[in-house]
Amino acid sequence: MTDLDELTEPAKDDDAVGGIPARLVAAPTSTAEASAVLRAAAAAGLAVAFRGGGTKLDWGAPPRQLDLIVDTRRLTGVVEHAAGDLIVVVRAGTPMAELRELLTPAGQQLALDTAEPGATVGGTVAVGTSGPRRQLYGAARDLIIGMTVVRADGTVAHSGGKVVKNVAGYDLARLFTGAYGTLGLITRCAFRLHPLPGAGAVVRAAPPDLGAALAAIRAAQVVPSAVELDAETGEVAVLVEGTPAGVRDRAATLTRILGDDAGRPHWWGTYPWEPGGTGVKLTAALSRVPALVARAAARARVRGSAGTGVLYAGLPPDTPPDEAADAVAELRAAAGAAGGHAVVLTAPAEVRARVDLWGPVDGLALMRRVKQQFDPDARLAPGRFVGGI
Repeated sequence: MTDLDELTEPAKDDDAVGGIPARLVAAPTSTAEASAVLRAAAAAGLAVAFRGGGTKLDWGAPPRQLDLIVDTRRLTGVVEHAAGDLIVVVRAGTPMAELRELLTPAGQQLALDTAEPGATVGGTVAVGTSGPRRQLYGAARDLIIGMTVVRADGTVAHSGGKVVKNVAGYDLARLFTGAYGTLGLITRCAFRLHPLPGAGAVVRAAPPDLGAALAAIRAAQVVPSAVELDAETGEVAVLVEGTPAGVRDRAATLTRILGDDAGRPHWWGTYPWEPGGTGVKLTAALSRVPALVARAAARARVRGSAGTGVLYAGLPPDTPPDEAADAVAELRAAAGAAGGHAVVLTAPAEVRARVDLWGPVDGLALMRRVKQQFDPDARLAPGRFVGGI
């Protein structure tokens, strides 16, 4: 038997990425095993994609070719929790929900929100998602301080370390964050943590003038952890966290501005599309968020983080493909006018065939050179990322 025979098993019917079925699946239990898998895959010239919890396999473009899925479901657990330094080192296949449970007894958190219950650490970093509290704590690339990866040829590389101020290798971790697995397999991440807040409160209301409400929230200097909006309900919801006395005072200020204190809404931190629908990520300059919401809501359901200028638009699964393509074009134009851009995260195959998922991207030539350096044979998730990378 070859190394590949020993390290893989035949794929099942549901072993697919973006609708493209694989022939083989491997589930390594360590970085060393993952290295052996990718080394054998390189020798055999196989096209490879990576899978964590499988919650975002329909994001991005389908791979041009897929022979092997490397599944991280056995790469789980905390390697080290340096509670005194507010650092955790965790394997990539660990579910985000499990990590939260492990950190809570120490009064600490990885302040990285995820919308899907089954999302894993590695998948969250690889796709670069961030939730409502990005406004205060930052996105995945801001919280990660170290990473272990396996390159296309099986070489193991380490970036950063366990000290927050250690900047050695930061660029490698940032490159892999949001790269959709096109540069290599993430097997381990080191994050900086934050203490769990002593208290928190969400103040929400449906203001008659969104722009005025957002401006008033900014002027109040209440240091919110998140400012979220939902165009369908017309609501704005603001989360403040901290000491009980501080939260009470800041919530009172927000109540005077918004006129309500009703707690976290049901739509908080969720995407505005159903399975099988079309989902688009929109960005905008903060001052232009109200204008983008007004234009985008005319074509799609819109919600997201008004405090960071990151919004999401969703179309129902039964939207005719031509109509969906027209809507994407309008959303992209609206985002561009607002100083941002639009990326189609997920869509039915008929819609994907009619739209450019990524739109214009600055620095594409540089991204291609990075891809060439890390994966010269273009075997890792080929075609999944921007520009067909």
